[in-house]
Amino acid sequence: MTAFSLEPEQLARCADLRALAADRLRPLAEKGEPGRVNRPLVAELGRLGLLRRLFTSGALDLCLMRESLAYACTEAETALALQGLGAHPVHAHGTEAQRARWLPRVSDGDAVAAFALSEPGAGSDAAALELRAEPDGTGRWRLTGEKCWISNAPEADLYTVFARTTPGAGARGVTAFLLPADRPGLSGTPLDMLSPHPIGTLALDAVPVAADDVLGTPGRGFRVAMGTLNLFRPSVGAFAVGMAQAALDATLIHTARREAFGGKLRDLQTVAHQVAEMALRTEAARLMVYAAATAYDSGAPDVPGRAAMAKLLATETAQYVVDAAVQLHGARALRRGHLLEHLYREVRAPRIYEGASEVQRAVIAKELYARTAEQEPSS
Repeated sequence: MTAFSLEPEQLARCADLRALAADRLRPLAEKGEPGRVNRPLVAELGRLGLLRRLFTSGALDLCLMRESLAYACTEAETALALQGLGAHPVHAHGTEAQRARWLPRVSDGDAVAAFALSEPGAGSDAAALELRAEPDGTGRWRLTGEKCWISNAPEADLYTVFARTTPGAGARGVTAFLLPADRPGLSGTPLDMLSPHPIGTLALDAVPVAADDVLGTPGRGFRVAMGTLNLFRPSVGAFAVGMAQAALDATLIHTARREAFGGKLRDLQTVAHQVAEMALRTEAARLMVYAAATAYDSGAPDVPGRAAMAKLLATETAQYVVDAAVQLHGARALRRGHLLEHLYREVRAPRIYEGASEVQRAVIAKELYARTAEQEPSS
């Protein structure tokens, strides 16, 4: 299988997953409260075995899951992705005891995970973290500071928290900790956001952590964060592609049925060309996402640049396609409850989280210049 062509078995699994999302997951999503963790939905993802696949599959399979779920139920897609984002550092860097305690619960949908990286003054600039991990003289640390824009906060059961253990050391002085939600001194507040999934702040007031809570090596937490993001950035693109495809398919149906100016909307050249452009950009984004995921699975050296390109192109494309779909549907697309009204609210956030579009461009440029420097002959 190449990055540009899926096998029939993969296509069949995607179709099955779209149907499953529509039949089993969307009804649970519709019963959920916007801005709150939908635990019945998370539990159903566990019962269906989808959460377990987060820790047994490669990047391409993760992308196919996210794209398929996003097409039929964005809430289910996001619930699955947040479980993976929050718990992947435990899977990849946790001790045997940490993995044994938390991964089965996350996989079953019994425990909700969260990835706590961003802060009020350190969103895209992750190396500027200010949350302090201060030694208490007993071989432990106390975490003091604030996290912001954290998905699943403050309702998660465990957090992957990134804190500064070496002041003034930039990215080299950050340590990743596995933090259960019942630790004393940890509190949080939900935020009322445009997108419907849960996002909140965390306040840490001398929260105790020990060596047993460290994920990976002290002072190397930035690598834990970037390794996680390199895996999940292409799949953010897959989420975007799923939304773009849903908007495109809705537009094809609408323009084929809608009577206007003595014929169907699709008979107007401007409409037909717009739909063609939507399809072109969606497919281009899909191929770049698959290529980036395949590069990750094969251990290619240029994963950071490819992941950034995939995330950037797919999220910007989805914004364009959904906006164009709304325009072609007219006012009906802006009514509460319409698919496109829902997608219009959902599609904006992915251009910001896990590295804004501007950050992705910076990553791409950095990788390009680094590659060029390696290829230049020594003088």
